Amino acid sequence: MEDSPPPARLLIAWHSRTGASEAMAQAAAEGAGDALLLRADAVTADALLRAGGYLFVCPENLAGMSGLMKEMFDRTYYDVLGRIEGRPYATIIAAGSDGEGAQRQIDRIATGWRLRRVAESMIVNFAAQTPEAIAAPKTVPGKALKECRELGSALSEGISLGIF
Repeated sequence: MEDSPPPARLLIAWHSRTGASEAMAQAAAEGAGDALLLRADAVTADALLRAGGYLFVCPENLAGMSGLMKEMFDRTYYDVLGRIEGRPYATIIAAGSDGEGAQRQIDRIATGWRLRRVAESMIVNFAAQTPEAIAAPKTVPGKALKECRELGSALSEGISLGIF
């Protein structure tokens, strides 16, 4: 059975513990205009199938993506496997150090789904290294929020124009 082509709409799936990833996801949605913004625990296989592309936004926790974001992938992976190949994706990571562990995990999953990365990974380093700094609410710098809006806009426009 063949699936119909996806609509020209960006799905922004996010999880946040300290507010940073949520603020960045919201900024990307503002830039995108008509994006579907869903917290990771609300993302369904149907939402993934209906999207024309994806922006995954999460914190790095203990050198990997946050547990709720990982659970989203675990819960939906096989239901969409082989049905979303070639669709574009990008990522935004809120990091306390380098963010590379979370980035690698998402890229491996995207490779399994045969998604196509269409923008360089965006990693915003908050340099939180103490337990107090790690758990504290975060304020995202204006420059980073601007970059998130630009990324959301570019992804949405590229999907709607069929560039990706």
